[in-house]
Amino acid sequence: MAYQGQQNFDHRQAQRLGVLITNLGTPDAPETGALRRYLREFLSDPRVVEVPRLIWFFILHLVILVIRPPRSAHAYKSVWTEAGSPLMVHTQAQCAGIRERLQNKFGDDIDVRFAMRYGNPSITSQLQAMEEAGVRKLVVLPLYPQYSASTNASTFDAIAKDFMQRRWLPDLRFISHYPDYPPYIEAMANHIEAFRAEHGTADKLIFSYHGVPKKYLLNGDPYFCECHKTSRLLAERLGLGDDDWLTTFQSRFGREEWLKPYTDHTLMALPEQGVKSVQVFCPGFSSDCLETLEEIDVENRGYFEEAGGESFAYIPALNAEPGHIDALVQLIEENLQGWELPENDAVGLNERQQRARQQGAEDS
Repeated sequence: MAYQGQQNFDHRQAQRLGVLITNLGTPDAPETGALRRYLREFLSDPRVVEVPRLIWFFILHLVILVIRPPRSAHAYKSVWTEAGSPLMVHTQAQCAGIRERLQNKFGDDIDVRFAMRYGNPSITSQLQAMEEAGVRKLVVLPLYPQYSASTNASTFDAIAKDFMQRRWLPDLRFISHYPDYPPYIEAMANHIEAFRAEHGTADKLIFSYHGVPKKYLLNGDPYFCECHKTSRLLAERLGLGDDDWLTTFQSRFGREEWLKPYTDHTLMALPEQGVKSVQVFCPGFSSDCLETLEEIDVENRGYFEEAGGESFAYIPALNAEPGHIDALVQLIEENLQGWELPENDAVGLNERQQRARQQGAEDS
């Protein structure tokens, strides 16, 4: 097997720290063809759909990829912006904010990029670019605060698969989750308080998380527990009473049982219980995307209002707010602790070149 390297590699290359943030991904365009390519990659991941591969192959290719892309394209068109997919726009802004703060501290010795688990820019393309840029120590931060095998572990799978093909591997630190990280909790609390200071409060604050099949929980996935922990810590920080908030789960797919209570069923039932106003926040989504902008703020708003609800407000995701960027930078810096690089100035590089020549290296 030929392992991937760099032709005519210069062993005098300056070494750098690297930070790669990752998110789920987005189609390249709100069109049926682009959605079919994106969904094929996404739903082919065995971490996402734990169904025997042969059975799932026929379901995916003969049913889902025929029916779902046109529907999804229509939904994506409703949230698409001139700058592109909301998830892409916000992830780019998050990366830029993190890069600016880290380069203010580390200068050119740090390379900060983002990748998508599915779609573009791919994890493999960004790892290749970082290797060519001299990254020898790498921190990877998937922007999923609560750990699930279907998201965080899938990201690790993609990195591991890439590394299996690569000749020179960087030192790696992988931040697998941060559901109770105090700066993250504080950033969310400040964000919600600012929203409520401007728009007022509601009868109920709902924390809605992306759902996963219940069998994942029963097989040991900690996601359900970590979502509830985040909600509890956030409610405590906001000073909410037990009757002031709920944790729910959205985005079901298929017929099997998923984590409950379901967000849509909850919103349909609340008006009959005397809850006439709600505010919904999604702590598991680092960026606004289809699942927040269309599923929550349009579809679920409609369920609540049709059931007799009078006031529905979606509280936007943290996106690239300064408090969110500060929390992510602090988390990254904690994971950079103890890493030092060789001297990368001209003197240091010349000294390394001279030592290499003394030991028999040839100029390249």
